[in-house]
Amino acid sequence: MFEEVQLGDERYNIFTDCKTAKSSTIVLRGGSEQFLEESHRSVHDALMIVKRTMKNGEIVAGGGAVELEIARVLRKEAVSIPGKQQLIIQAVADSMEVIPRQLSENAGLDAVNMLSLLNSAHDQPSGKGRHTGVDLDREGICDTYAKGVWEPVINKHNSIASAIEAACMILSIDETVRHPASEKPGAPSQGVGLGRGGAPISAGMGGAGMAGMMGGGQRGMPRGVRKFKGRGGG
Repeated sequence: MFEEVQLGDERYNIFTDCKTAKSSTIVLRGGSEQFLEESHRSVHDALMIVKRTMKNGEIVAGGGAVELEIARVLRKEAVSIPGKQQLIIQAVADSMEVIPRQLSENAGLDAVNMLSLLNSAHDQPSGKGRHTGVDLDREGICDTYAKGVWEPVINKHNSIASAIEAACMILSIDETVRHPASEKPGAPSQGVGLGRGGAPISAGMGGAGMAGMMGGGQRGMPRGVRKFKGRGGG
């Protein structure tokens, strides 16, 4: 079916109910450019997630369920590892809880209460609660896998690998050099005052900056010279 529809100040020719169509158009409307950009980003991300899911064919439970399950397994494994490696594994497990916590906070839920409920569900024997995640519709927890809240496995692999690599890169930096004086007005980085205490560097050549170089010598000495002594004496 073909129809002409006016949306705002523009008129569009729209084809609907096309059973053999392989493409479609999404029209986004908003009160501001910022709102439209955010809506466009959200729709694009959702479409790319569906595309990757269809292409990859492997999914995991969303809503923070997979992160909490990884955290549970890591904490269990960390107990059997001696030394400082145990602390590293526990730190990675703690970082996994950021995802469900942030989901809860974005939905206006009590993040502490939600994490308590989720951890209790994931600690059930025989792994019955391994798919339990944040339920934003009912403001609680649910089996996100059964509810259809899925995420492609390839996305999880990439995000976790990128986070670990970034953390390793930051930890590999053992020292950073910073000169606070260079941030002050008249600092060398601004091209002014290279001498001690921010004084002009020419001050060391005559004791009075350019005045010492161009005039005002000491006791008849040449301009810009404080003291002169040759091989034969003063």
